[in-house]
Amino acid sequence: MAATLILEPAGRCCWDEPVRIAVRGLAPEQPVTLRASLRDEKGALFQAHARYRADVRGELDLEREPALGGSFAGLSPGLLWALEPEKPLLRLVKRDVRTPLAVELEVLEGHDPEPGRLLCRARHERDFLPPGVRRQPVRAGRVRGTLFLPPEPGPFPGIVDMFGTGGGLLEYRASLLAGKGFAVLALAYYNYEDLPKTMDILHLEYFEEAVNYLLSHPEVKGPGVGLLGVSKGGELCLSMASFLKGITAAVIINGSVANVGGTLHYKGETLPPVGVNRNRIKVTKDGYADIVDVLNSPLEGPDQKSFIPVERAESTFLFLVGQDDHNWKSEFYANEACKRLQAHGRRKPQIICYAGAGHYIEPPYFPLCRASLHALVGSAIIFGGEPRAHAMAQVDAWKQLQTFFHKHLGGQEGTIPAKV
Repeated sequence: MAATLILEPAGRCCWDEPVRIAVRGLAPEQPVTLRASLRDEKGALFQAHARYRADVRGELDLEREPALGGSFAGLSPGLLWALEPEKPLLRLVKRDVRTPLAVELEVLEGHDPEPGRLLCRARHERDFLPPGVRRQPVRAGRVRGTLFLPPEPGPFPGIVDMFGTGGGLLEYRASLLAGKGFAVLALAYYNYEDLPKTMDILHLEYFEEAVNYLLSHPEVKGPGVGLLGVSKGGELCLSMASFLKGITAAVIINGSVANVGGTLHYKGETLPPVGVNRNRIKVTKDGYADIVDVLNSPLEGPDQKSFIPVERAESTFLFLVGQDDHNWKSEFYANEACKRLQAHGRRKPQIICYAGAGHYIEPPYFPLCRASLHALVGSAIIFGGEPRAHAMAQVDAWKQLQTFFHKHLGGQEGTIPAKV
């Protein structure tokens, strides 16, 4: 009997859904190596492998049999989260959500150093546009982005979704979240189409226009919207919640409580960027920059003017924090925001800390980005994180932010459980 790879769900599923992998038709207790590979949209290769042993019936179920070593060990769907780029400094990013990423799975005879012949293979496609989700490019006034609407008739809770200093427009988190019952606007704010090319000066009026666009949309229910942001996007969500009306709930993923990288303006008020001391850059043994100590404290001296006035916010907050974030001091920032809010009689925010998680907490199964080029620093920096802990954090954070938004924005629970 020939070996066969069995996937559940078969064929394809959404990127944030778990896939069950099993192999049938092996010899009893046969040693095999499973290898996963995918190519991103630019053709860059990401790979992972793990060694296994079949049971006495010649079957291998990755939910029951632990990996004996390789890219990871133990019980885990690590063939996805343990993917590593062939060339260093690459982060797996999906630019066009209308096409899937295809994962090639192979079962090879034997174990390292050189596994033997190919026993069987399968192709597994992972989608970023859930069934029935509608994608609508947005060019309304100055607003540039893409709106994702769930399939069934609305209105739906609305969310503005933003990423960090890479600029441009990333849609994959918004598209996946729309599959959970939310109307999500993936918002660009610089280095995209006719938007400013840099972040040197940002005006909150632009973001206010985006919030009002979403609130006025016939398929978005009010009275307020949610905000979701990571890194600089998370920091901007804090500023939006502090200065703008119509914000009900905000999820800040590893964001700063100080304005960073450029000046922020709103109706005659100005937040200067927090000071930077590049002498505090450390260099890792791999030659990458560790910038975690580079920013000045927003609690001291003139840098206090960069502290976002979160006490003005009327929204509810959820801070998702990677405790091994080396981009900046996310846990410190979340705690300082919490102190400021409570000192002014505001509702205590929810803070969830993840030990071993780095900076880019993504939807489930995205591999950890250990190091990459940083737009503001101009060189490669480490982002922190231990692969397994980071993967577990991503699964939990995805569940937590959906629960938070459903609770505070209203809407039907439509979550799909994810396993790590």
